[in-house]
Amino acid sequence: MDKTLLDFAMIASVVIGYFISVSLITTSFYKSRANNYLSLTIFLLSSITFLEWQSTKTHNIVFVILGNLRFDALFAATLLTYFLIQIKHSFFDSNWHKWMYLPFSVFIIIEIPVFLLNLYGSITEFIILIIRDTASIIFNTYLIFWSRKLILKANDISEDKRRWLLRLNLFVLCLIVCWILTRLEIYIFTSFYIYYVLWIGMSLFFWWVLYYGIFRLQIITQKEEIRNYILTKKQPRVKTNSKIKSATSSKIITHLYKLMEEDELFKNPLLSRLELATQLDTSESYLSQIVNQELNKSIIQFVNDYRIEAAKSLLQDPVFDKYSVEAIGLEAGFKSKSAFYNAFKTSLSVSPGAYRNLERTS
Repeated sequence: MDKTLLDFAMIASVVIGYFISVSLITTSFYKSRANNYLSLTIFLLSSITFLEWQSTKTHNIVFVILGNLRFDALFAATLLTYFLIQIKHSFFDSNWHKWMYLPFSVFIIIEIPVFLLNLYGSITEFIILIIRDTASIIFNTYLIFWSRKLILKANDISEDKRRWLLRLNLFVLCLIVCWILTRLEIYIFTSFYIYYVLWIGMSLFFWWVLYYGIFRLQIITQKEEIRNYILTKKQPRVKTNSKIKSATSSKIITHLYKLMEEDELFKNPLLSRLELATQLDTSESYLSQIVNQELNKSIIQFVNDYRIEAAKSLLQDPVFDKYSVEAIGLEAGFKSKSAFYNAFKTSLSVSPGAYRNLERTS
């Protein structure tokens, strides 16, 4: 591949990284204490990428000094802090977590005599560089594996959030492996080809973080906040037109309403016809038949009616205006944004967002 094209890809990835880091601290949708640390992590990774690229292009003393400040000894600490906040780990509230930033301070102190004695390009600087590279790699790898262990053991987070955090952690581990390979290539072959693999990986990482690691995780976080608020305030349970006529005296239908209105089974996005039939101690085919005969609906329509009513209740309440429509749909029990939009629009002939706006202007 043309090196000019690869250089352009590297610059684009750095720009994307800086854009994401700034967006995280300036956009109200993403703004949070945890995302402040994620923003700093992405900013550091972007800066490291840019400085590494500059080191292959020029030996400008300014870039050499900035590169030797070893921001790579800082990003894993800020990322671990992000993980600690997301999983609500007690270690974040202790003073011990600040010691994670000690290696960065030590590297800066080491850099002072190198700068004052103008040792750049000497064998002494090369030895110091190898020692710092090795120490930084070991330190970062340890913090990333430790954070992975903490995420796996966390009890106070949803499985969705755990999944996103583990994927983010794995992606960073892959970048560290590429980083190790670049160091081996430099010291053994004095070439820079693997740098391009690292830069491409970094670009993919930033795009992945932008959607999955930030947007999707923010939706999950909002869903959890909505759920916690509902549980705290003990809002009235959702009911549809559940008045059973004398002709619909089936015990199965009565029990079905109970599962929806008291147990709120509809909030389970993975709820299946088989699971419903099992809870009602009947077969899938018979359940479908009796729901169709007595309620003139399919099972999925019946369940979605409750989900839509739950979503309408949240969309009407100004308390939830700060939360995205998608987060509200997920809390109501829909499996995805598209499923929520399609069911809502089919039922009310208006999108959830438009419905919210209509409620505000009426």
